[in-house]
Amino acid sequence: MSYSVGIDLGGTNLKISLVDSRYKIKDKKVLNTRNFVRKEELIAAVVNSVNSFIRVNKLNKPDISAVGLGLPGPIDNKKGIVHFFPNIPGWKNVALRKILAAKLKLPVFIDNDANMMALAEYRLGAAKGARNAICLTLGTGVGGGLIIEGKIFRGSINAGGEIGHMPVNEKGPKCNCGGVACLETYIGNKVILAKAKKIFGKNITLEETSRFAAKGERRARKLWQDAGERLGVTLSGIVNLINPDRIVIGGGVAKAGNVLFDSIKNTIKERAMPVQAAHVKIYKAILGNDAGMIGAAIMAKEAGKI
Repeated sequence: MSYSVGIDLGGTNLKISLVDSRYKIKDKKVLNTRNFVRKEELIAAVVNSVNSFIRVNKLNKPDISAVGLGLPGPIDNKKGIVHFFPNIPGWKNVALRKILAAKLKLPVFIDNDANMMALAEYRLGAAKGARNAICLTLGTGVGGGLIIEGKIFRGSINAGGEIGHMPVNEKGPKCNCGGVACLETYIGNKVILAKAKKIFGKNITLEETSRFAAKGERRARKLWQDAGERLGVTLSGIVNLINPDRIVIGGGVAKAGNVLFDSIKNTIKERAMPVQAAHVKIYKAILGNDAGMIGAAIMAKEAGKI
């Protein structure tokens, strides 16, 4: 059987998987991104993990067709270059595909992580059957992937789809991307955690706030309702612009559940134009935390021809 390796790099976790030809995960590693201060350390972790998969699963190098990586920032997927990562310092105009291909002696393909999540959900998950879809990953950052007429939309220089870096106010917090008042500065998980600490007077996890909200705790519900409204306002504009069939939302923040999703849906109903708002359906991502890895594996399997 032929395998591919799917890698999903986020601001918090580096997730690496060995995926079979039917896109089932055979082996997986999850590493803490913050353990790798320098980009060379992170690259070495990827190389070591791929070689470990081969050794532990008793494979030969030719059993791996290719390696695909979904990465958290603007990527030139054609040239294989990382422009930069808003939430991981030290990466600027890095020819990552060339570097990894030389070290692994395997074909390597790279793209934006939200594009990979969108690809996986479009082929196998909650966006399957839609012609036009908006896919979001809500985590350390806010990633966006657009499926337009059945294809990933990347823009003129392969750097489009950055919904998290749409400015939502004239003035506001400085964003790690260099912008001001980006959506990410209002609903990234660090921002929500900081608000939760202020509200509850102590450090509290996203999971705890979600559990409190599900039990009807007023302050926790308001926290997630506000996040849903902020996201819903931004999505309303995109719904008017693109007229999608579906919006698919995944990532750690999306685990807040109904209180977040109900707020998003209600806001879009109130703020988007009525025809577009009535058409679009909003779903939680089906593939969960594995979506980015599976999408990257699909890209690898298809030799980047997506």
